[in-house]
Amino acid sequence: MKAVHRQQPFDSSLEKPQFPGASAEFVDQLEFIQPNVISGIPVYRVMDRQGNIINPSQDPQLSKETVLNFYQKMTLLNTMDRILYESQRQGRISFYMTNYGEEGTHIGSAAALDPSDMVFGQYREAGVLMYRGFPLDLFMAQCYANADDLGKGRQMPVHYGSRDLNFVTISSPLATQIPQAAGAAYAVKRENMNRAVICYFGEGAASEGDAHAGFNFSATLECPLIFFCRNNGYAISTPTNEQYRGDGIAARGPGYGMLSIRVDGNDVFAVYNATKEARRRAVAENQPFLIEAMTYRIGHHSTSDDSSAYRSVDEVNYWDKQDHPISRLRHYMTTRGWWSEDDERSWRKQSRKTVMEAFERAERRLKPNPDLLFTDVYQEMTPNLDKQRESLWRHVQQYKEHYPLDLYDK
Repeated sequence: MKAVHRQQPFDSSLEKPQFPGASAEFVDQLEFIQPNVISGIPVYRVMDRQGNIINPSQDPQLSKETVLNFYQKMTLLNTMDRILYESQRQGRISFYMTNYGEEGTHIGSAAALDPSDMVFGQYREAGVLMYRGFPLDLFMAQCYANADDLGKGRQMPVHYGSRDLNFVTISSPLATQIPQAAGAAYAVKRENMNRAVICYFGEGAASEGDAHAGFNFSATLECPLIFFCRNNGYAISTPTNEQYRGDGIAARGPGYGMLSIRVDGNDVFAVYNATKEARRRAVAENQPFLIEAMTYRIGHHSTSDDSSAYRSVDEVNYWDKQDHPISRLRHYMTTRGWWSEDDERSWRKQSRKTVMEAFERAERRLKPNPDLLFTDVYQEMTPNLDKQRESLWRHVQQYKEHYPLDLYDK
């Protein structure tokens, strides 16, 4: 007799998906994934609003000298903002953007970086550059577009840059720096140097396609990159509830395979701790990190904006008076006996005098030589640029009464 071969019973519940695109299980119930499958991502903080350390194990144990430097940089930035904002209102410069309320995100993150790390900013990171040692004279020169400006007068105000300080020049279009930062981080990885790249942007810029491209490139190419999102509540006049429906920006990290954290951006120590650890691991493990710093933009978006049209004065006052990064750090210092009312008065007076002196020097300086309009594009001047330059000077000579050339550098 022939042997009968019976097929073994097959248990389909043991079948595993073999698709290369995801790691998953099969299910036999139709169910859509809910957008809020977990409660909101928590906000990491070290200090409460009165400057008290909540969990001693999270205290970064920074020296008195370091903490005083944090405070002085945050308040100096605030003073510079006030003077340059008033300067624009008086018609002395064309444009300005303040950093009010976000000083903790700048100084906390900048302090956690290595000076060799490359910074890609948006346009509200002046404190990062200040912490790195960019002098007041150069901030003023850039805003006044005078002969000392490193950008040679070609950029709008607040579009700073410094090759020496590894701070890539800011450009106006939103989020273009995000894929650029991914490319720079990939280059750093290939050089195998102990460097990281940090890329700053607002929650509004995270809605741009460039953000998604940058996130995906950095994760798939395994780049030592820190994405630092300042979630300040408003993308110009658009509040977050109109900007996105998910749980902020940090929630997007897992979708790209990135480690993510949400921190209290008004707590300079929380920002410092998160950035320091992200930087350490980004370099050691060659992978990107996403930090979402929750903060509030107290000032108008820019001098071209009137925020009273889309938010209440009471809302702004709450953040200015009750939950400000500068007052929180001052509470911390006062509790330790590191800062007094006399110190505050003396420092405010001294810092305002320093800023005003730089302001006056910048205003007296000549404008850049008009010939600089044509340089730095090609190594050697091309024939068409030569023609344009000759045309410019012919025009200026013909109508010289309209061109005060004595105001320009020779």
